[in-house]
Amino acid sequence: MEGTLYLVATPIGNLDDFSFRALETLKNVDFILCEDTRHTLQLLTHFNIKKRVESFYREIEEEKCEFVINELLDGKNIALVSDAGMPCINDPGSILVQKLIENNLKYTVIPGPSAVVCAVALSGVIGPFCYLGFLPEKYTQRETILRQFENISCNLIVYVAPHDILKLVEDLKKILGNRKVHIIKEITKIHETVISGYLEDISIENPKGEFVIVIEKSEIIKDTLSDNTIIELLKEKINQGISKKDAIVLVAKENNISKNLIYKLATKI
Repeated sequence: MEGTLYLVATPIGNLDDFSFRALETLKNVDFILCEDTRHTLQLLTHFNIKKRVESFYREIEEEKCEFVINELLDGKNIALVSDAGMPCINDPGSILVQKLIENNLKYTVIPGPSAVVCAVALSGVIGPFCYLGFLPEKYTQRETILRQFENISCNLIVYVAPHDILKLVEDLKKILGNRKVHIIKEITKIHETVISGYLEDISIENPKGEFVIVIEKSEIIKDTLSDNTIIELLKEKINQGISKKDAIVLVAKENNISKNLIYKLATKI
């Protein structure tokens, strides 16, 4: 009889968040796949769990899938954990799950902590949200990604490293305008903090620790402006003696509309 893969969520800060079911699963599987064996061994030692661990980080995930599949076919029960939170969410596991689906093998999830879900709860935002993970550090790459979502009525969730938090706040302001955000630091830990406000007013005095940013959807309903209305706004600016290039920038900023969209409409003037 084939075995089962268990996707096990681990604490993102407070070890008391580890569920009884998760602990029992780790105790009873044949071995554990993990991102960092040293990190996972510390976790297991804390809970007095003695179990074989196998490296399963992103760079080797695809090549190690065959090994995992063979072990499952041999009847082994296996747990997959990430360093913190839910596997597959910005952590290894998605490729393996796809392979298990293709091979009709058994797997299940042991639910638990997730920084994305905790951040949404702590922010108090209402409505749909879209998780973007870690954004690239280059401004042009960030802009390319964020422009795809600026006209969507959806809250955005991003992870950010402490060394990049101040620059990212500035980049978000340039790309998305003065949106309301919730910057959540050290979720479930002693120094958990939620900083809420508009990007222009946000101040981060101690950029250390783990951060999640919840970016609220635009307060302006962009879809209410038709192409003809945007063209008329451009013409109005140009008639005031403003260059077409500057008019495009002004109309985009004043109405929170993508400059790329306005550039296309400007060709009709």
